[in-house]
Amino acid sequence: MKSKNYSDNIIQVFKKNGFILSEPDVLLDSDYIIERSGENFRKIMLTFEDDTGKSMCLRPDLTVASCIKYLKDNSKANSKIYYSGQAYRRSKSLKKIINYQLGLEIFGSKNKSTDDLKVLKTITSSINKIKIKNISIKVGDVSLFKQLIESLKIPERWRMRLKRHFWRPKYFEDLLNRLETNSDVDPATVELDKKKFYEMKSIDQSKEIASRKVSEIISRFDRKIKDPRSFKENKKTVKIIKDFLKINCSLDKLDKTLNNFIDRNQLSRSVFKDLSSLKNLSRLNSKITFSTNFGRDIEYYSGVVFEIYNSSNKEIARGGRYDGLLKNLGSNKNISAVGAAINLNNLKIWKVW
Repeated sequence: MKSKNYSDNIIQVFKKNGFILSEPDVLLDSDYIIERSGENFRKIMLTFEDDTGKSMCLRPDLTVASCIKYLKDNSKANSKIYYSGQAYRRSKSLKKIINYQLGLEIFGSKNKSTDDLKVLKTITSSINKIKIKNISIKVGDVSLFKQLIESLKIPERWRMRLKRHFWRPKYFEDLLNRLETNSDVDPATVELDKKKFYEMKSIDQSKEIASRKVSEIISRFDRKIKDPRSFKENKKTVKIIKDFLKINCSLDKLDKTLNNFIDRNQLSRSVFKDLSSLKNLSRLNSKITFSTNFGRDIEYYSGVVFEIYNSSNKEIARGGRYDGLLKNLGSNKNISAVGAAINLNNLKIWKVW
């Protein structure tokens, strides 16, 4: 039972590092997940209606399922859990519908750089335990893009759009093209906003429309009208963003590479405020590359992201930081978190339970 030995050895490493077994639910509310975790899940979920007509799904992602269980259990303190189970996703291949995973999460992460390293180190140690050699690691940090956008002098509408659609590469590229040519200018829309603005000003300010006070609606229209739809630095801004997304280097050269980017584009040295998590990862005795364009496929990631590959360049594990997910799923406060999962399918371990 080689596969059983593999999973046992991985779990042994998880336990040794202080992680405790958690068993998240298999059936989840599909609308709840889409609404709170991102539209990307819609196209991969296996959904059905229960006997009340409610839309349900088989868990498409064990991180989301683990977060929901954590909140359901009313956990409050720092919690280090691991799971062993299946995630179910749509696929043309029957073999890929069921994804066998062993993973771990740290909820209530207090020290980001320490916990990011802890998760990645535990995962690499477990991979080493099952004798997989010559692994390589790719890392990114999606928070760096947000920090860059916040530092640029661009209209607020563009700042919000670029941050919101960073997770949709094709649409994001279209946005950059529109920004570069200032083709978002629509005089008819501007005039319509002005007309609505003046109409609202004649209404009782304390009155509510669709649960919002007229004064709030007026304030929004005022901001929209004043926020420019085009600006002179548009081409320079797009050039900076494209230059940033081309950054690809070994992690030990991150400082030098980012400083070159900053100098090349005449930006402030304070653009990127905290690189401690990324620098901490360089302590691992592994081949690690960094890319600014990496980690854009899962919307809930908020910081460091990583993938681990075997000698055939096949992904065998992935993870990252997701500080906003638990609040999106219903927590009344921000709970920082980081986790990772080993994809047993890509280790050719099919029957592990």
